[in-house]
Amino acid sequence: MSIPQTFLGLLESRPRHGYDLKRAYDERFGHGRPLHYGQVYSTLARLLKSGLVEVDGVEPGEGPERKRYAVTASGVTDVQRWLANPEKPDLYLQSTLYTKVLLALMTERNAAEILDVQRAEHLRLMRELTQRKISGDLADQLICDHALFHLEADLRWLELTTARLDQLATAVRG
Repeated sequence: MSIPQTFLGLLESRPRHGYDLKRAYDERFGHGRPLHYGQVYSTLARLLKSGLVEVDGVEPGEGPERKRYAVTASGVTDVQRWLANPEKPDLYLQSTLYTKVLLALMTERNAAEILDVQRAEHLRLMRELTQRKISGDLADQLICDHALFHLEADLRWLELTTARLDQLATAVRG
């Protein structure tokens, strides 16, 4: 997730204070992983320094003054460039689960048990996401579908690997 470009995109609709920007980000993109305030303000400071945002106004607050940030023309161009570039698909060639299975086989541990425990965790998470999808708005439904499709692909891999464990054990121990 590119937090700076996401902030710029959020600021295109209207200028915002750091608190409002954090809240908008967390509601739409945080999905259980809210930003820390320090991350919000350090990102805004970098965007300000690079000329992608500007201070649109300052208001007195209970503590320090509250700055309202607005995106600049350069910031709009940066977001447009970012949106136009495709994301590199993740090939998942560096997988912790794959490493665990191979190491278990290499050290003559029970790799099938590792796969069973992982399958149970995937199914638990899929049930949780399905509940969230049912009660969510369209944006929630789409992000849950994205995650569910990836988890389904993982489950297919778990099944395939379980079916080939004997062959894989022979190959890695050979």
